[in-house]
Order: sequence, then C-alpha cells, then structure tokens
Amino acid sequence: MDYFICIVLTGVGATVLMDVWSVVRERTFRIAPPNYGLVGRWVAHMIRGRFRHESIANSAPMHRERLIGWTAHYVIGVAFAAILLGVWGLEWVQQPAIGPALIVGVGSVMGPFLIMQPGMGAGVAASRTPCPNTARMQSVATHGVFALGLYAGGWLARLYYVP
Repeated sequence: MDYFICIVLTGVGATVLMDVWSVVRERTFRIAPPNYGLVGRWVAHMIRGRFRHESIANSAPMHRERLIGWTAHYVIGVAFAAILLGVWGLEWVQQPAIGPALIVGVGSVMGPFLIMQPGMGAGVAASRTPCPNTARMQSVATHGVFALGLYAGGWLARLYYVP
C-alpha cells in the first residue's frame, strides 16, 4: 500500500506542478494552455475504435470530453510516477534524486511526440502544426517542469513514507 500511495503522491504532485506552469506560462507569456478537452475527445474516440484523426479539433465532440481529458492527464502523470518508482523503487522516495526524475519526466515527452500528437492530427513531434519547433520547445519545457514535479512529488511522498 505504501508503494501505491507514494506513486499517487508523486504523480499527482508532478501533474499539479505542470498545471501551475501552464497557468504561469499563459499569464506571463500569453501561451495558451493545453486543451485537455481535446485529449478527452481523442480518448473517447479511441474507446469507440478510432485512434487517428486528421484534426481532433474538427472531430465530433464527445460527451464529457473535458472530464475524460483531465482524468487522463492525471492518470498519465501517475503512470509516469509508477515508472519512476518501478525502476528506482521506494529507495528513491527515501532520498529523492533529481537524475531519475529528469530521465522519466523529460523522457515522458516522447508520449506526446510519438503517440498523442500523431493520433490527434498534429503529426510526429508536432510536425503538422503551424510552428513545429515552437510546439516542440513548449512540449519539452512543460515535460521538464513535470520532471521537476516528479522530484518535488518524491519529497512529498517522502513525508508520507517512513520505512
């Protein structure tokens, strides 16, 4: 049970920091935050057997897509925390180190680059967007913040976990 709770604390903590970053980025640089409603639309279409879209924004809206998207966002954050603790174990929670968090957090950008963006019609690594390099840099920066969030989430989990 400790393992599961540490995973959830780490993953939710990291995802919350990523969301805070999106708000700061929007207010400071006027960069639109991710639209998790569109992620929910994509996931809802996948449940019905459609995995790829020319443009997810032009695909049929789905019932409760925002709720589905936000839920998926947090479930995915927790899944990456599970990878982190699956590789480095609860020993990492006893003394969180930045290296493993950076490896998993920054590495997590491969999910959007290779799965989500192509499936939603943006192409591999946002290649079909109006400014692919800008989109890529924003993705890497956001996942870098997620990595820092994994590290911070590890310290949060450490408060809970005492062997």
